[in-house]
Amino acid sequence: MTDYRRLRVALLGAGAVGSQVASLLLRHGDELADRAGAQLELAGIAVRDVDARRDVELPRELYTTDAEALITSADIVIELMGGIEPARSHILLGLGSGADVVTANKALLATHGPEVFEAADRVGASVYYEAAAAGAIPIIRPLRDSLAGDRVVRIMGIVNGTTNYILDRMDSEGADFADVLADAQRLGYAEADPTADVEGYDAAQKAAILASLAFHTAVPLDAVHREGITSITASMIEEAREAGFVIKLLAVCERLNGSDIDSISVRVYPALVPRSHPLASVHGANNAVFVEAEAAGSLMFYGAGAGGVQTASAVLGDVVSAARRHIAGGTGVGESTRANLPVVSIGHVFTRYQITLEVSDEPGVLATIASLLSEGGVSVATLVQTVIPAEDGTEGTTARLIVGTHRAADSALSAAVDRLTASDVVERVVSVLRVEGE
Repeated sequence: MTDYRRLRVALLGAGAVGSQVASLLLRHGDELADRAGAQLELAGIAVRDVDARRDVELPRELYTTDAEALITSADIVIELMGGIEPARSHILLGLGSGADVVTANKALLATHGPEVFEAADRVGASVYYEAAAAGAIPIIRPLRDSLAGDRVVRIMGIVNGTTNYILDRMDSEGADFADVLADAQRLGYAEADPTADVEGYDAAQKAAILASLAFHTAVPLDAVHREGITSITASMIEEAREAGFVIKLLAVCERLNGSDIDSISVRVYPALVPRSHPLASVHGANNAVFVEAEAAGSLMFYGAGAGGVQTASAVLGDVVSAARRHIAGGTGVGESTRANLPVVSIGHVFTRYQITLEVSDEPGVLATIASLLSEGGVSVATLVQTVIPAEDGTEGTTARLIVGTHRAADSALSAAVDRLTASDVVERVVSVLRVEGE
């Protein structure tokens, strides 16, 4: 074998991803050395409990509880612990010691990204995080490198496998949310506490990362508008199907053209996607990111958004890149956030709504609904009306309206929904969904 320079690799965490990274490093060390131009020595694995049971069998002597000693002796630090602390402190320690850092920690980067990248810039190190946004899907490098000379105008992504699995099962089987969630938990697609997934927190963190890269602007997590999928029902899924749509939880990052300066909008919510759109065909727990750029046009990145060995693939790709940088020398490549575009609230976005209402079935109701919408400059594009039968099967006194609006500012659409909710002719606002991808 070629006599390569040896680089010490510190691994923090031995969970589903970390244990697979360690296993692949040990099994494919020679191949990785040939690709990286350096021998990658797994110096140790920092864990809380050396004796804990793990899915992958690894040499016991690799485990240590002394994370700091392991980090300060490493050339490359792989952080796969998750959470904010002690991951943040460990990453900063590694960078301060001159190591490059590889991480899949979306929560940390979404909340402390600028601090981490500034620490790397001070010492000329690099932070690699391909696995932080879409698992095994290569999207970070395309946005950071391949599209750096282009202007990205919009990203729509299915970036959470749990919610896509749930919504896809509801769409294909007509199942209820609670039943599919229970199946997802039993199969390991959802945690015992699924809040981070089903309420959109996970997707919001990834959206902040993607938007920061695409628009060269630091996007704070609290600037991301977030809605989850817990209110989605089987009837909403069926109505969407009848109208030619599928419901997906989308992360949408968009550049908005202004008269003086452009701005950006970053948002996560369940949306109606036309069944003809590529994102509509993303099934199961898979992820996909749809990118629109001025010169390159439309690009689609699709694949496994999670999974131990799948995510390990992205992590090891970053490790090879870090090793090549060490061999080549020079300072690391910093993050480009110099555009400093303002991040605006969702009210500034132009979109269209599909609103489902239960109303009194009597003359003049449709005119009242149209008037309530038009007060804020919102007009009706489509309208479907059905009478809801009474419990005894006779003709009822309540009608269901599915109102599709023309495009308008989200603030105007939201205000229109408030007026409908307060109206005497509206018995109930059943659902409100935005339409994306038309």
